Amino acid sequence: MLILTEFTLVLILSTRLCNSQEWKFPVDFKFGVATSAYQIEGGWNADGKGVSIWDVLGHNRSVLVEDGSNGDVACDSYNKWEEDVMMAKNLGVDYYRISLAWTRILPEGHGTKINPAGVDYYSKLINKLLENGIEPVITLYHWDLPQFFSPLGGWTNPVIVEYFANYARTAFTLFGDKIKTWITFNDPREICQTFKGLVGDVTPNFPLGVAEYLCSHNLLKAHAEAYHIYDKEFRSKQNGKISIIIDFSWSEPANASNPEDVRAAEQNVLFDFGIYANPILDVDYPKGVIDRIAERSKLENLPESRLPKFTLAEKMRIKGTYDFLGINHYMTTYTRAVDNRQVTRPSIEVDAGGERFSDPTWEGCAAYWIKVVPWSLRRLLNWIKNTYHNPDIIITESGYADGSEVLEDDGRINYYRVYLNATLQAILEDGVNVKGYMAWSLMDNYEWIFGYTLRFGLYHVNFTDPNRTRTPKKSVEYFKNVIKTRSIN
Repeated sequence: MLILTEFTLVLILSTRLCNSQEWKFPVDFKFGVATSAYQIEGGWNADGKGVSIWDVLGHNRSVLVEDGSNGDVACDSYNKWEEDVMMAKNLGVDYYRISLAWTRILPEGHGTKINPAGVDYYSKLINKLLENGIEPVITLYHWDLPQFFSPLGGWTNPVIVEYFANYARTAFTLFGDKIKTWITFNDPREICQTFKGLVGDVTPNFPLGVAEYLCSHNLLKAHAEAYHIYDKEFRSKQNGKISIIIDFSWSEPANASNPEDVRAAEQNVLFDFGIYANPILDVDYPKGVIDRIAERSKLENLPESRLPKFTLAEKMRIKGTYDFLGINHYMTTYTRAVDNRQVTRPSIEVDAGGERFSDPTWEGCAAYWIKVVPWSLRRLLNWIKNTYHNPDIIITESGYADGSEVLEDDGRINYYRVYLNATLQAILEDGVNVKGYMAWSLMDNYEWIFGYTLRFGLYHVNFTDPNRTRTPKKSVEYFKNVIKTRSIN
């Protein structure tokens, strides 16, 4: 008698499904590529654009950038936008996600002074995309805050909530008749944690362990205001959707049989992802986050928790402010529980606890934090499904970095093959409602503090050429074929 284990049955069923005509992406699944304004546009002061915090960093603190570069010209998409559209069309994508440069629309960052040249630039780009059958997806904020707000404390100052609401309403008014998918913020964790203090967002008045939470608090309220403005003032006429993008770095227990490691890994997930997702998809910050910061604050002899509290009205205002959930995914680590009850300098990393590390056998790439661990994507998608009642999900960023002149990018091809396969498994085998996948990025671009040392693009950009010549990499044909066949090969 042949006895089949559960694992064997799953393997056989998966193999049968893979070999059948059904192993394809659903008909309503959309493919796309993504970029952001500061990373590709250039034209930093062209035609009335105002100054952002990244303009200031690139000019005054470029020593903080790995190659000392800035985004003044970047890919020169401010002038080469038509070529960009043709590259996206060649891929056959459904989506092209771009961001608006806040200061290209409102040069002063606040008030009602609109820059006509900036509006014209984005209008032409949007129209060209639509003419070529590509849906433009607009991110309102992809990290390039107007410099005006920096001396005020950036996102740590609650006054910014109303200013962002004004900017969002302006964008909806200007472009909403042609935009069906809006994103309020790209990746709050990077805004509030990774870049804290780097670009002047955080003033010395707010130490670490406080600033990150003030930033998150105000950002969530700003997101909710933008959502409600769209919902109440624009949705009935424009018939679009609006949500937020949250980065999800998966944390796997170092020892799944050790309850302490399991708890530590879950705690890291809550601090990385849940602190932003839970107020929107459920209500308030996760209990594990609230309790942990309260405990650490007590150990530090503080009179109250460092985590700000939402009022009941604010909780209800934020709850449910999503039409889908945008997910960026790059990083996976193991987490080991550690005894960290000692009082140290407060920070969100200390609050999260645990010891994180990578498996040395995992394949890496030019970006040290990215390892090729496709099962992590499937696990985090299932975690969202099980935790938040299976919302619609769009994977809005996922990608692989290589060296500066790589055109035969087999590593990127393998990355997309295994990560798209994990996505398909989550959809067809696990029933997760993943509705789209966007590759980061359409082309090589300015990668923030890494400058031009990391290349994520499907298209190579020659940054030493004044023309910023674009050249398709080998991965272009691979990704193009996936979209055309709606299957992985």
